[in-house]
Amino acid sequence: MNSSSANALDAAPDPAFSGMSFAEVCALASRLQTEVRHAQALNAKMAHEMAVLKRLKFAASAERFSPEQRNLLEEAIDEDLQALEREVGKLQSPAKAAGEKQTPKRQALPAHLPRYDIHHEPDDTTCTTPGCGCQMKRIGQDVAEKLDYEPGRFSVQRHVRGKWACTRCQTLIQAPVPACVIDKGMATAGLMAHVAVAKYIDHQPLYRQETSLGRAGFAVPRSTQAEWIGAIGVELAPLVQAMREDLLGHHVLHSDETPVAMLKPGHGKTHRAYLWSYCTTVWDKVNAVVFDFAESRAGHNARRFLGIAEDGSGGWRGTLICDDYAGYKQVMSAGVTEAGCLAHARRKFHELWANHSSMLAEGALKLFANLYDIEREVKDLGPGERLRVRQARSRPAADLLHAWLMAKRQKVPDGSATARAIDYSLKRWAALTRFIDDADLAADNNRIENLIRPVALGRKNWLFAGSLRAGQRAAAIMSLLHTARLNGHEPSAYLKDVLQRLPTQPASALRDLLPYRWTPLT
Repeated sequence: MNSSSANALDAAPDPAFSGMSFAEVCALASRLQTEVRHAQALNAKMAHEMAVLKRLKFAASAERFSPEQRNLLEEAIDEDLQALEREVGKLQSPAKAAGEKQTPKRQALPAHLPRYDIHHEPDDTTCTTPGCGCQMKRIGQDVAEKLDYEPGRFSVQRHVRGKWACTRCQTLIQAPVPACVIDKGMATAGLMAHVAVAKYIDHQPLYRQETSLGRAGFAVPRSTQAEWIGAIGVELAPLVQAMREDLLGHHVLHSDETPVAMLKPGHGKTHRAYLWSYCTTVWDKVNAVVFDFAESRAGHNARRFLGIAEDGSGGWRGTLICDDYAGYKQVMSAGVTEAGCLAHARRKFHELWANHSSMLAEGALKLFANLYDIEREVKDLGPGERLRVRQARSRPAADLLHAWLMAKRQKVPDGSATARAIDYSLKRWAALTRFIDDADLAADNNRIENLIRPVALGRKNWLFAGSLRAGQRAAAIMSLLHTARLNGHEPSAYLKDVLQRLPTQPASALRDLLPYRWTPLT
């Protein structure tokens, strides 16, 4: 018998197998083999994606992009690479990850920046070695510097960890390294939060932030900032998934989508992608918006977000307030109830009145105004009273509008702009007036449109690296930041606190960091 066989026989059996039958061990081995194959396939997929991104990074300069587009493309690629490396690291076994020696390369922080110390000392400096009990002595310290930022001013945190030793038994103790989203990174949670908020709320791409940060004392390379954004996106993903689950727990949602330019490396041009948006109503206790990035406006994207299978089974079942876009019909055919947007119907008549001074359109606007006057009155009422007022007053007002539209439609020629405006309302009448019989429904979709509007301000910065990854990362981070604003929180303060707490937050308490449940640590 060779030595390897002998070692195999002498090895102690895994306690996990004790008491298991042969069939159960075989089933366990089969399951583990499947999991390993899946992890290997996922690793290979990510390795291929990383290789493609690295090739694009070096090839981008040869394509016909403007300097601004090239800067944005390189930033997105750096973010994608860091996100992939982080995801690959999470797939590795703990033993392998612990055994790898990390040698981060980072430049020394500028000596001219102000510094302040944060001390980390053991709670008890009495030697815990059995039979000893001596009082330890401080024999030195380790110092780790992190770059911090407050608007317009850099500073350096010096994390000082004293070393304490027992003179009798040589036992050494030291406070643990404070947990951080990026281990051994040079940035504090405050600086990373500032960069993320500046990019996704203030629409400042990283190459511009490099310049503005330089004026404050230290020009953080945009490649370094991109690594931070990539890492943040991966770490915040579970929070966004939890927020999506909470969102789908409500029976009424608003939905809309807006086009976003997306760079296509290898083609030297952009194509139209879409940012889909979903939010709760103004009367819901949970005040949240979740963005979902997709490469197209196809209806299957809405079905996927709502968790509805291709055959129409499973997933969310409720009432979706949306416009008349055909892509939503996939979810309606699966059993989702459609509620129309009264503002869309009104807008068509407003355009006729504003552009052509149409007297007919002016008459329609007055009838729409009657419905909106009632909605302003019932906005702050309870659901029971709101429903009562709507049925008593909104129903007659809607019936009057419907009769007026029917009568005017007989007098206008087919194919005219006026006919199209009237037909839009008549064909969608059931969906447009569904709010009258449901106190939880809003009369229009203006809430989600207002939430999308700030995104449109940053369209020039929404140029991605040709994969879904960058767009999905941006959508995830923006979901948290915009929801924080909806709940009255300052986005930078919220994200800074979350990044500080996330590394040590128990999985069971993860939802406490969601914007509508979050309270800052005092």
